[in-house]
Amino acid sequence: MMESETTNTIKAPRPYRLNVGCGRNVMEGHINLDSAALPGVDLVCDLETLPTKPIALPDGSVEFFLLSHVIEHIRDSLGLMQELWRLATPGAIAQIRVPHGGSDDAWEDPTHVRAYFPGSFGYFSQPYYWRADYGYRGDWKVERIRLNVDRQRCAGLDPQRAFLKSQQERNIVREIFCELSAVKPLREPKRELQSFPLIEILHVD
Repeated sequence: MMESETTNTIKAPRPYRLNVGCGRNVMEGHINLDSAALPGVDLVCDLETLPTKPIALPDGSVEFFLLSHVIEHIRDSLGLMQELWRLATPGAIAQIRVPHGGSDDAWEDPTHVRAYFPGSFGYFSQPYYWRADYGYRGDWKVERIRLNVDRQRCAGLDPQRAFLKSQQERNIVREIFCELSAVKPLREPKRELQSFPLIEILHVD
């Protein structure tokens, strides 16, 4: 469908919690948004047309966003994050999960169009654009990043050494978890306003 539309009556209270690109992972207490009118989907929206054709929700109405293995499918991720920023309440939280760019998972799926690394998420803020203006008008501060690393391949390594290994070898990190907060109003695109979160390491089987 070319424009956002409701498929069911939205029963979630405001401020909303938005499950972006939910697919079959429909969550109670959330507005479940997807590009297809699957069972349980509340809003149908083509995420590739944002922000030109906006999501049918009011400005400042969403306090929490979940994007679980969604954003790597989107060509215009800046357009998506700008539109979510419009919907966000000040300080709203966005949780993003993606395959690490150095893993086979990032590119094995032919519907993936972009790879992400720990430093990628800063580009959803304004301060990162101190060198050039690309027309992006959203502002998200990276609060935390967690790398889910292969327990067996990182056995005996402290977090710093595990992170270094992830930069040198493929398939060390299985997944990136990133939590961001919406900054309103927009910060200025100044280099001195850039911030860099600590990176957590979680060993997983």
